[in-house]
Amino acid sequence: MVYHVQFPGLGWEFTIDRVALSVGGFNIYWYGVIIAVGMLLALLYAFRHAVDFGIDADRLVDVVAIGTVMAIVCARIYYVAMAPFQYQSFWEMVDIRLGGIAIYGAVIGAFVFGGLAAKWRKVPLLPLFDLVALGFLIGQGVGRWGNFVNQEAFGTNTTLPWGMYSEGTEAYLRSVQVTLPAGVTIDPTLPVHPTFFYESLWCLIGFVVLALYVKRRRFHGQIFLLYVIWYGLGRSWIEGLRTDSLLITGTDLRASQVVAFATAFAAFLLLVAGLRRTRGQVLRVPLAVRDIRKQARAGDRFSVDTLPANAPHAEFVAATEAMNRRLDSLDLDAPEIEELEDPEPAMTQEPQEAEEPEEPEQETVTAAEEPAAEEAAEAEDGSKTEA
Repeated sequence: MVYHVQFPGLGWEFTIDRVALSVGGFNIYWYGVIIAVGMLLALLYAFRHAVDFGIDADRLVDVVAIGTVMAIVCARIYYVAMAPFQYQSFWEMVDIRLGGIAIYGAVIGAFVFGGLAAKWRKVPLLPLFDLVALGFLIGQGVGRWGNFVNQEAFGTNTTLPWGMYSEGTEAYLRSVQVTLPAGVTIDPTLPVHPTFFYESLWCLIGFVVLALYVKRRRFHGQIFLLYVIWYGLGRSWIEGLRTDSLLITGTDLRASQVVAFATAFAAFLLLVAGLRRTRGQVLRVPLAVRDIRKQARAGDRFSVDTLPANAPHAEFVAATEAMNRRLDSLDLDAPEIEELEDPEPAMTQEPQEAEEPEEPEQETVTAAEEPAAEEAAEAEDGSKTEA
């Protein structure tokens, strides 16, 4: 289908073909191409900066693959569950070539199933959420232009210079799928708010702001909370302008507005608590270990190095490589050197007391023999005198 898009206030006109190319009779739409480009840019950023968050890029591949697939699945489930019309078949439900995915479903699916994959692959969870949040802002900022090609995700009438009109907007506004705030009326023939552009710009600005702030974060998970707050604030007012909002079943409440307000408020409370808890502290990031099996075998023989979160990217790269080389060179087959203790003697003998030298025996003279002895002594003395 071809749309003739006009911006009367700016004097711009475009002719847009929704089909990018056809292969064997199968159409590839610009909607899917643009979303794929947004995801690719997000992945390039994530893999380049994974080391700054202490995440090994090789293990990140598995987490991203699972998170991406489940994000698409959950985004479609979310939309189908709240769509203001009935699908005629199961194949219509799974066919996303005509649009129909909800970003909050994608966010929920990516973080829930990506988090489970992170536990499996031993990837630190909160640093992962920080990194993925930045990637989401890139993906959303670029991907919203897929809505422009499909001429969807626009708002109510506006007299602003960038008001947009096409046969696609007019046809949709004449349909029964339109949801409007109470008391709001629309004229399908007049220009409308290009709310897809508002959200794209909001996300790209948010990415720049958080990317500049990321080195000053004080705790793991802070960037993720700031993402939830930033996106929630933007989505809450942008959603109020849209004419295609998904409503909570049985109510006039816009699902995305409710989710945006609730998540932004909860994230704000957690952010305040985290900043108070880490006041005056410098966040240190454990470096990414490449061989986690060898790390587990090494035990206390290997310790993970850390760097402050504000260290330059090049320093993270160099320090991580040096640490992993140290782990690679560790010989786990060599006996572990333990601290020597004082050896105990094989046999313990009690000390023996020194023997006293024996005194020479003295002759014992009895009382009966004493006079004879005295006489002999006197005779001996006399003989000496005579001599």
